Amino acid sequence: MKVSKEEILHIANLANLEINENEIDKYCKNLEEILDFADIVNKAPVEEMNITIGANQEKNVFRKDEIEVFEDNEMLMQNAPAKSRNMFEIPKVL
Repeated sequence: MKVSKEEILHIANLANLEINENEIDKYCKNLEEILDFADIVNKAPVEEMNITIGANQEKNVFRKDEIEVFEDNEMLMQNAPAKSRNMFEIPKVL
């Protein structure tokens, strides 16, 4: 698909990009290649294919939340830079 210099400048303006005059040809070529590839993908024969959502049948696998008691609180609290009433003390976040 052919892309004109005016189209490149219009796209650059919409994207608030500054393009040098010597870069326009490079962008034209790159955009033409992208549009040609998109055209190939759009023309791919997919009528006979099965509908797929992903590469495999796996779905989100969740585990049940289980409460476990941590036995060695004193060792854990040794790592706290500040503590209050047997809990980590952190600065207020507003």
